[in-house]
Amino acid sequence: MGEKFKRTTPEEALKRLKEEQMGQLKIYIGYAPGVGKTYTMLNEANNRLEKGEDILIGYLESHQRKETEAQIGKLEAIPRKKIKYNGMVLEEMDTEAIITRRPTTVLVDELAHTNVPGSKNRKRYEDVEEILNHGINVISTLNIQHLESLNDIVRQITGIIVRETIPDIIVENADEVVVIDITPTALRNRLNGGYIYKHENVVRSLKNFFRQGNLTALREIALRQTAEEVDEELEEYKKQHGIKENWHVIERVMVCIGPSPSSKKLIRRGARIARKFKCELIIVNINCTRVFMPKMTQKDIQMLESHFKLAKQLGAKVVTLRGKSVSRELAKFATERYITQIIIGHSGKTKWESLIRGSTVTKLLKLTKNIEVHIIPNN
Repeated sequence: MGEKFKRTTPEEALKRLKEEQMGQLKIYIGYAPGVGKTYTMLNEANNRLEKGEDILIGYLESHQRKETEAQIGKLEAIPRKKIKYNGMVLEEMDTEAIITRRPTTVLVDELAHTNVPGSKNRKRYEDVEEILNHGINVISTLNIQHLESLNDIVRQITGIIVRETIPDIIVENADEVVVIDITPTALRNRLNGGYIYKHENVVRSLKNFFRQGNLTALREIALRQTAEEVDEELEEYKKQHGIKENWHVIERVMVCIGPSPSSKKLIRRGARIARKFKCELIIVNINCTRVFMPKMTQKDIQMLESHFKLAKQLGAKVVTLRGKSVSRELAKFATERYITQIIIGHSGKTKWESLIRGSTVTKLLKLTKNIEVHIIPNN
């Protein structure tokens, strides 16, 4: 018998065809206004134009910054659509005109913008989705504080409620995300020099949103958020290409615990290491199903619960695994989760028990050759 092939359903074929015909989305992300997102986007567009690409401006918000406006160059711009609202005439991006013109690529500034009431779509990212569905590529810009999941964090840091947000899925599904990064000191110097806002707004901005602490925190959020996106892409690439070894791109710390009181020491050590690297911390407990394994007492259960509580207080994820071999389950989990550092206590077995069944620590060291293992004394 020949090899059987799974037949593609009409729905699957239609979905694949639609994905192939979709335009690609590239987003320039920054941690604050003035870092250079629009400037960089325009610079890239002019380079593409010189190479013969049909690329134009769908919507641009220069904020009257001379540096930015100088980058427009020879780029064609689609005239904005005029919409009457409350006795005023306001301008929005003309999505229909872009689709009719059908360029290869269009620039759309300020992805999180809310459209004027009366527009076809409520949000600009919905306009972008419509353009992408017509097979037109989009390059856009976004500040990190406009991501919906970060709304509360940004408010806590800056004291400012960001009302214009976009779903995280928009960034997650983007074909390319690029961080435009400058130091907070350099950004404040740009603000002071009048390159971002008019001089009468500079002093107020420096004392509010553009405080050094605010900018430093927002910058770290932007860099970490993008690092997570890149890490997910790398994991997907490794799965597709059957790559199993850990490339140690991002640190991940795993702490192996049990009901012993000394496990709290391990958790705290793991938290210090994770804080140093600003990385993920996972606390793992094994529910061993081996025959003749002593059952946990009520005291053991209560001790474990107190360990879990401490771990969560320190910002760790808590995972309980089941299996006959403690060492194999730990090694399997560490490999699957791309753990880079394992923290474990000295084996509590007697010499006789270690001779008969072997030490968990020794077995784990053999099974995790590409992972750093920290063996911590129980005392």
